[in-house]
Amino acid sequence: MIKILHSADWHLDSPLLRHDTQQAQQLRQSLLRIPMLLAEACQKEQCDLVLLSGDLFDGAYAADTLAVVKKALAAMEAPVFISPGNHDYVGEESPWLRETWPDNVHIFTHPAIEAVDVPGLDCCVYGAGYIGTECMGLLQDFSPHHTERYAVGVLHGDPTQTDSPYCPITMQQVAASGLDYLALGHIHKSGSFQSGKTLCAWPGCPMGRGYDEVGEKGYYIVTVDTTVTAQFVPLPLPRFYDLTATEDTSLDALLPPVGSEDFYRITLTGPWEKPDLAALRKSCARFPNLELKDETVPPTELWGTADQDTFEGMYFKLLRDAMAAEPEESRRRQLLLAAQLSRKLLDGQEVVLP
Repeated sequence: MIKILHSADWHLDSPLLRHDTQQAQQLRQSLLRIPMLLAEACQKEQCDLVLLSGDLFDGAYAADTLAVVKKALAAMEAPVFISPGNHDYVGEESPWLRETWPDNVHIFTHPAIEAVDVPGLDCCVYGAGYIGTECMGLLQDFSPHHTERYAVGVLHGDPTQTDSPYCPITMQQVAASGLDYLALGHIHKSGSFQSGKTLCAWPGCPMGRGYDEVGEKGYYIVTVDTTVTAQFVPLPLPRFYDLTATEDTSLDALLPPVGSEDFYRITLTGPWEKPDLAALRKSCARFPNLELKDETVPPTELWGTADQDTFEGMYFKLLRDAMAAEPEESRRRQLLLAAQLSRKLLDGQEVVLP
C-alpha cells in the first residue's frame, strides 16, 4: 500500500484585484499558508508520495513566496512530483527552471509523458508539464510500460471538455491508461470518476479567491492498494459563501453564530420595503468581510398588476396565489423567483439566471 497527498491550483501571488487592499492582503497571507499546511498534513499522514498537479503559482512570483514553497516542499520529506500547468508553465522565466529545488522534488518540464521510478515504493510516476498557456491532450495514445506494482499519473488537465485547450482528458483515455490513480489539476472544484481500473480525481483549489470559488476547499489523501480511495480533507483557510435573503429571512439564520473572517456575499432579493442596509451591516458586524447586495423591488411593483383583467394580471395572480397556498419554503422561493424574473423581463430589464 502507498499513501499519497494530492493537491493542485494553489495560485500563489494571485493579484486579487476584486478585493480592497486590506482583504487582498488577508487573502495573500492565507494563500501563503497553503504550502506549510500541506507539509504538516503530509507528515501527519505519513504520506509516501506527494502529487502536485500544476498552477502552484498564478504567474509572476515574489521572493518570499518562493522561499515558503521551497521550505514546505523540503519539509514534506516524501518524494514530490510537480506537473506545471497553464499559469506556471515551463517558460524562460519559470521558477521550475530558474530556481534550485529540494532533492525530494521532481518537476516534469516536458510536454510529453515521462516515467520516473520511485525506489523503495515499487511505484512508477508518470507526468508531463506545460511549456505554454495551452497544452494538447497528453493522454492520447499513452501506454504505460512500467514493471512496478503501482502506477500513478500527475497532469494538469481538463476532464470536463473534450475540446479544451488545457490538456483535454476523456474517460476512455483514463481507462486505457491502466494507471491506478490519475492526479489532475486545473478544475477548481473537487471531483472524481472511475474509468476502468483507474481512479481519476482533482482536488480543486485549496482556498477560494472569490465568489466563483465558494465553499469548502482542500486536498486529497489517496490510498493505493488492491482498491484506490481518495479522501477529501478541508483546509482551515478563509472561505467564500454566496447567499440570498428575502425580507422574511433572518440574516442570523444564514450566518454562523460566531464571528468569522470568511467572505459572505448576501444578495437581498424579492419584494422588500426599503431594506436598511446600514442596520443590517451593523447587526452583522462580527463578519468584517460581509457584502450586502441589494436587488430588492418594492412590494407593490412586483404584484402591482396581479388583480388586473389582463393576461399579465392573471399570470401574476396565479403565482401570488400559488405562493400563498404553498407550504414548502423552497417551492415558495421558486415561485417568487419566477415572478421576479417575469417582472424584470416585462420591464425590459436584463435577467441573469441563478
